[in-house]
Amino acid sequence: MKARAIDRRVQRTRQLLHGSLMALIQEKGFEGLSVQEIIDRANVGRATFYAHFDSKEDLLASGIENLRESLKQRQRQALSAGGSDERLFAFSRELFIHANEHRVVFRAMVGQRSGAVVQQMLQKMLVDLVREEVKRTWAEKENEMPREAVSQFIGSGLFGLLMWWGNGKMRMAVDDVDAVFRRLAIPALKAAAR
Repeated sequence: MKARAIDRRVQRTRQLLHGSLMALIQEKGFEGLSVQEIIDRANVGRATFYAHFDSKEDLLASGIENLRESLKQRQRQALSAGGSDERLFAFSRELFIHANEHRVVFRAMVGQRSGAVVQQMLQKMLVDLVREEVKRTWAEKENEMPREAVSQFIGSGLFGLLMWWGNGKMRMAVDDVDAVFRRLAIPALKAAAR
């Protein structure tokens, strides 16, 4: 019973810190904020922050990891359900939904004031997710095309599309932008797998 209470406290502290980070990113961008501002906003002590995270970058990486896990879960669900093309890159729609639901934070995170750190972490996450899809698709195949080249191409394309969509005030509907990604990515993956 005591372990559950500790787990809830840890979870609550982490949520407070993540919430503070997101609110401050909206106000100041990522580069312009300090750990002190994060802990002041969360109303936690410095020791508490450092018991959970090494730096503001570590806190950000933790949030991106939470998103990655959510997207991987969506991909696992798709693998157990739909037909072949529906299963490919099934996480992409969830990604666009997430960005749309958190559009103010998303724009602040990937905007100029947040700098390259956030964008690099996000792009790496997307390439990693695509890499898993490429490996799964090419499980037994030998191919002239390097898997990593295909992973970088499609993952970076997804990142570019997400940035374009996000910076364009997200006028395109989630389903439409997801359809654009899938229409470009699936044929690219299939062509590279030949």
